[in-house]
Amino acid sequence: MKQAIYHLKKSDPVLAAIIDRVGDYGIEFLDPDFTTLVKSIVYQQLSGRVAAVIFARLVKAAGDPLTPASILKLRPARMRSLGLSTQKTKYIRDLARHTRDGGVVFEELAELSDQEVIDRLTRVKGIGAWTVHMFLIFALRRPDILPTGDLAIRNAIRKAYGLNELPLAAEMEELARRWRPYCTVASWYLWRSVEPNANL
Repeated sequence: MKQAIYHLKKSDPVLAAIIDRVGDYGIEFLDPDFTTLVKSIVYQQLSGRVAAVIFARLVKAAGDPLTPASILKLRPARMRSLGLSTQKTKYIRDLARHTRDGGVVFEELAELSDQEVIDRLTRVKGIGAWTVHMFLIFALRRPDILPTGDLAIRNAIRKAYGLNELPLAAEMEELARRWRPYCTVASWYLWRSVEPNANL
């Protein structure tokens, strides 16, 4: 990790200042399993606090750990009563079916490249690039992921680099060339710069 921090500080003075302000790197990893991916779906486009409440209700209703069978036993109306939207209910149930039927095998994902993981998981309804990026970073522990669709990171870049508007994906990729091969570490520091108490 020292090598990653050294590289980022040396290659980008703006990020160096963020690293100095935020302090030690301490990412919190999750298990690369079905429960973690369901959690990512629940958290899409919600504040962390609201999403945590809904996810806790889902786990209480379906059991811990979540399994495809336990999800599919819940009726869609019951899932919606926990606070899940109709769309997220469909997405979680689709993931459960894909997993049950062998379309998603979590034990295989660690052996795949970043792009192969993206290709495999985005076949599931409601799982887009943002969700897979979160899974790659926090569950599969990939070191060079830049979540270009993440609003907090876009905000952090706008603020840190003095941009008038939120950066587009292409602008973020251009900026991140100097961070590679440690975009995950850079992303964590950017998150922390705008959400110091986030559970990351």
